[in-house]
Amino acid sequence: MACSIAPISSIGVPREVKPDEQRVALTPDAVRELVSHGLSVRVEHDAGAGAGIEDAAYIAAGAELVSREDAWGAHLVVKVKEPQEEEFPFLRADQVLLTYLHLAAYPAVGQALIEAGTTAIAYETVQLSDGSLPLLAPMSEIAGRLAAQVGAHLLEKPHGGRGVLMGGCTGVRPARVVVLGAGSVGWNAARVAAAMDAEVLLLDLSPERLRQLEPARQGRMVSLVSSVGRLERLIPSADLVIGAVLRPGDRAPTLVSEELVQRMQPGSVIVDVAIDQGGCIATSRETTHTDPVVTIHGVQHYAVGNMPGAVPYTSTEALVSVTLPYILAIAGRGLIEAVTDRPELVSGLNTVGGSVCHPGVAKALGVGNRHPMACLN
Repeated sequence: MACSIAPISSIGVPREVKPDEQRVALTPDAVRELVSHGLSVRVEHDAGAGAGIEDAAYIAAGAELVSREDAWGAHLVVKVKEPQEEEFPFLRADQVLLTYLHLAAYPAVGQALIEAGTTAIAYETVQLSDGSLPLLAPMSEIAGRLAAQVGAHLLEKPHGGRGVLMGGCTGVRPARVVVLGAGSVGWNAARVAAAMDAEVLLLDLSPERLRQLEPARQGRMVSLVSSVGRLERLIPSADLVIGAVLRPGDRAPTLVSEELVQRMQPGSVIVDVAIDQGGCIATSRETTHTDPVVTIHGVQHYAVGNMPGAVPYTSTEALVSVTLPYILAIAGRGLIEAVTDRPELVSGLNTVGGSVCHPGVAKALGVGNRHPMACLN
């Protein structure tokens, strides 16, 4: 099955239907920018309501308000989260889908994209030559900061915690926070926890990454090279564990076993931000903003798959600020021209014409993969 590489003239923005997802893929300012380039933008009614954006603002920016079917009928569909099962019938072969996919955690979505022949570009696997992930970065920053806030909240006794204040007080030790991974999520989580005056242990496999962060380290933060033995010593003593590891496209590694969770103190808290890639804590199961916490072995587990959705105004503005240049690169042109101008989009291609085109995603799904350029050509 061959993908469509024809010029893209229409852009559709469906309303998100994932539970508790209030973000929207485009702001009115972004719509105005796209329309100024001669593009047609179709926005589903009430798509921006959760983020505080009224339909009238989209109309004033030049968008056409449409039904869900018409939004999905555009050549380029831009979303925030992976298609839900009720949206699978809207997937098709002549469509380009641009959104967060996290197919390692949602294999049924991957199968639906393959069967439909959809060209799907995942924000989270668009990767620059220096290894950075420009379209994941703002959500990682927000999720990391939220992780520390959520952990502090859940440690309070009325919310099921041990009754530990993050910063302690005079003569009383602060909370011990263990952060697994020093990428954007982990670093932001560690910074906020340190600003609360907690004792923060930031672990990563890369001494180079920890050395890079050293000048900005502050408060009671200590950076440590991660190892099995070190995890076995630190996890049982932690009041709060924040999972923040990432392998682009692939499943997150399981760093904390169920046995280690059992050794944690009752009322301790785990925030597994890596849950949208399968999670890095053996006992984590994806939860929602409506019902965010599951207690296992006396430990509260918070594993919401769309954490930035809790702050949709901030998250929407941050997301669109980085995605708009890529939407402009794709819209009004064919994909081959877009990936030639923006080669990092090649790594963003997860499925094309019925094939999986990202090695990490293919490994996670247990299927073969083709080079994306071979699919496009």
